[in-house]
Amino acid sequence: MAKKILMICGDFGEDYETMVPFQALLAVGHVVHAVAPDKKAGEYVTMAIHDFDGAQTYSEKPGHRFTLNASFADIRAETYDALVVPGGRAPEYLRMNSQVVAMTKHFLSANKPVAAICHGAQLLAATGLIKGRKVSAYPACQVEVELAGAEYMGIPVDQAVTDGNLVTAPAWPAHPAWISQFLAVLGTRISL
Repeated sequence: MAKKILMICGDFGEDYETMVPFQALLAVGHVVHAVAPDKKAGEYVTMAIHDFDGAQTYSEKPGHRFTLNASFADIRAETYDALVVPGGRAPEYLRMNSQVVAMTKHFLSANKPVAAICHGAQLLAATGLIKGRKVSAYPACQVEVELAGAEYMGIPVDQAVTDGNLVTAPAWPAHPAWISQFLAVLGTRISL
């Protein structure tokens, strides 16, 4: 049965970590509403592409313009079955928005499925509701995850972790594992 999924986006979110799960979840029949604070359906957020090309940290390149398909002001978290939090730079400022934090708290406290990748863990940490959970994230977020009382899972970049209803991963190379595990938590059945 199709689920209604909220995806909270922002400018300079990671391109792959936004567009790939958005399209994959739509492709298997779920309804996905992509929103960003202060933006309406039809407006866009500017994405960034983060790559691992030998520097001490990831590099950032210009990404696509990602068109939002729902208006942030119209969102009521209680009407959604699940939440997706893409990574990139967006979570660092989204976690400062009280409405975004309240929405995220709703999903965690209601034990609804939540998928977060890369820096998405910064938003999870801001809720104060991940204490005792197993959480993966981009390695630079380890300190925030641990300060929030969660157990940081230092897994390979192409792997994901499921802890109950929470599915997390370090970065976009984990898409196959992360999306597959999230689909399992959602109860999605795909037959070949």
